Amino acid sequence: MHAFDVLGDPVRRRILELLSERELRSGEIVDVVSAEFAITQAAVSQHLRVLRESGFATVRPEGQRRIYAVDTAPLREVDAWLDRFRAFWEPKLGALETEVARGKKARRDAQD
Repeated sequence: MHAFDVLGDPVRRRILELLSERELRSGEIVDVVSAEFAITQAAVSQHLRVLRESGFATVRPEGQRRIYAVDTAPLREVDAWLDRFRAFWEPKLGALETEVARGKKARRDAQD
């Protein structure tokens, strides 16, 4: 499965967001994702399997539990692909940053 097919699903993106914060037990992931998306434990498990098989997540056994973590290698590949498009938005973001700084300075000067 292509990286963008994996990331195109909101449930899988949410799982990756959770895993970006820390390693989680599968039950913790199921609790959050089931509540937010109103899907079953089996459906969450299928999404976890896709993330594992596509390389976005790793799993390790810890006793009876499975501990999931994000694997950044596929995300670096996505980042490299996006790199060719950064030229379109980086100048605009730089200009926005300059305008925000000017606005902050103007507010500070007005308060003095």
